[in-house]
Amino acid sequence: MADRIYPGKIWLDTEGKRIQAHGGSIFYEDGTYYWYGENKEKTDGKSKIWHWGVRCYSSKDLCNWKDEGLIIPPRPDEPDSPLFPEACMDRPHIIYNRFTKKYVCWLKIMGRDGVQSETVLTADRFLGPYTIVRTGLRPFDMSAGDFDLAVAEDGEAYYYFERVHSETICADLTADYTDVTGYYSTHFPRPCPPHVREGTAHFVRRGCHYLITSGTSGYFPNPSMVAVADTWHGPYTELGDPHPDDPSHTSFHSQISSVFKVPGKKDLYIALADRWLPEQTFLDYEDYAHDFEAMFRPEWGGPHGFPTAEEKTAAYNRAHGTHVVFSPDCHDNTSIADYVWLPLRFAEPCEKYPSGMVFIDWLDEWSPEEYEDA
Repeated sequence: MADRIYPGKIWLDTEGKRIQAHGGSIFYEDGTYYWYGENKEKTDGKSKIWHWGVRCYSSKDLCNWKDEGLIIPPRPDEPDSPLFPEACMDRPHIIYNRFTKKYVCWLKIMGRDGVQSETVLTADRFLGPYTIVRTGLRPFDMSAGDFDLAVAEDGEAYYYFERVHSETICADLTADYTDVTGYYSTHFPRPCPPHVREGTAHFVRRGCHYLITSGTSGYFPNPSMVAVADTWHGPYTELGDPHPDDPSHTSFHSQISSVFKVPGKKDLYIALADRWLPEQTFLDYEDYAHDFEAMFRPEWGGPHGFPTAEEKTAAYNRAHGTHVVFSPDCHDNTSIADYVWLPLRFAEPCEKYPSGMVFIDWLDEWSPEEYEDA
C-alpha cells in the first residue's frame, strides 16, 4: 500500500498495471474518489489508435487506485462513431445533475478536418453505462477545444472552453447539462498558438473563481497561466505563471487538466497534470515556441490553420536538431505518459499580487495526510 504521491514517476494501480486516465479529473462520491480519463494503453506511436475509451479508478486515500474498467468503452466496429478508436477523443469531464439524477459526461472530439466538437453522454450511475445523447455539438457554431465543466451550489452549471486558436469562452449550460443556453462571455483573446489558452481548469476558493490554463503547443509543454474573478463569467484578472521556479518554463514538463478540491481538508487543492512526453523532459519552451507560432502565422509563411505532418516535422527538427518523422497516420506514444499531481499554494494579497496568487511548487513526494483537516 502506498501512502504518498510521487509526481512524474510511473504510477501503478493496485494490480500493478500502469494507470491509464489521461487528461483526467476526480469525482468524489460517498467516501470514494473516482479518477477517470483517456485510456491510452493502445496509443503506442505505431498505430492510428488515439484512445481506447474512458477508464476509471477508485480510491479511498488518493494514493492507491483500483481499476474499475472502461466506463465508456471504445467502438472499434463503428468508424463513424465519436468513440471509434481513431477519433481524437480528449478530456472527459463528468458532473452530476441533482435535478435530473443523471451523471453527464462531455467529450471533446477533433474531426479529421480540424474542427472540434462535443459529444455528450448520460448515465444513472457514475460507473455507467453511459448513453450518447448528443454528438457534433458546436456551441454557438464555434470549434470547441479543451474545456472544463463546473456546477454551482445552486445547481447552475458552466462550460469553459477554448474557442479553437482564438479565446476562452464561459457558457451557461441548460438545465439538463447537455447543451448551452445561448449566454456566454469571452476571455483571454490571443492571436494564435502557442499563446491561445487551452487546458482550462476551473475551481473556487473563498468565493473567488480561478482558471488555470496552458498555452497551445500540442503535446509539447508550455507555461501555465492563472487568472481570478469574483464571478463565474468574470472579468478575469491574469495573475501569471503559477510555476515561477520552473527554469524550463514548461509547467514542470506537464499540462494541467483539472484542479480537485479534496473534501474534508481545509485548503488542499490538487492540480492534476499529464507529462505527455516523459522522454523529452530536456525540452525548453523557448526552443520550440517560435517555430510552433510560425506554423500558424500567415505573415510568417505559415498555413494559418492546423499544420501538416511535414510542417510539424520540420519545425520540431529545427528546434531539436533531430530527424524524427511525424506520420499523419500515427500519433505520439502517450501510453507511457506520466502524471504530475501537485498541491496548490495560495499567497495572500500583496503589492505584486493584489488579488493574491496561486503557486505550484515542485515536490518529489507528498501525502494528502500532511494537510490540515477541515
